[in-house]
Amino acid sequence: MDEVTEASKYLEDVKQLVCDSFLIDAGDFDETTPLEDLGVDSKKRVQLLATCELHFDIVIDLEERHRLTDVRSVAGVVAETLARGSDS
Repeated sequence: MDEVTEASKYLEDVKQLVCDSFLIDAGDFDETTPLEDLGVDSKKRVQLLATCELHFDIVIDLEERHRLTDVRSVAGVVAETLARGSDS
């Protein structure tokens, strides 16, 4: 399975985490809406990273936070992290 297909498995979960964490209505954005447009600044991206870690029971390198630009990219980071975990 390629990375895009893997990431797509997590899109709905990640979108729900964004909604719940930042009190944003799901209808107000899609998977490619920049998080910055939703008011998610660098501090909030760290919060989202931590929320994803708890939800998916993973550890995401803090250096990955710059990649968290929209729901699709967050889902990609989650998929990659989970794939690395299953490889070890």
